[in-house]
Amino acid sequence: MNEVPDLRLLFHQLNNQLGIILANAELLEAKATDDVSRARAAQLVASALDAMGTAREIRRGASSLVPEQ
Repeated sequence: MNEVPDLRLLFHQLNNQLGIILANAELLEAKATDDVSRARAAQLVASALDAMGTAREIRRGASSLVPEQ
């Protein structure tokens, strides 16, 4: 059983899902009509970007743990 492609697929799916969250957060931020809503949307954007960065770091760390075949 080769776990590397499964792990890569999971990270790909996670990144896709985070991308959708990010796109919608950016849309909310752009369409916000008041400062409070804009600030909340900006927090969503920042958090989605942070989550994408964290997923990237986990992927890098996980790939270094998998022995080469």
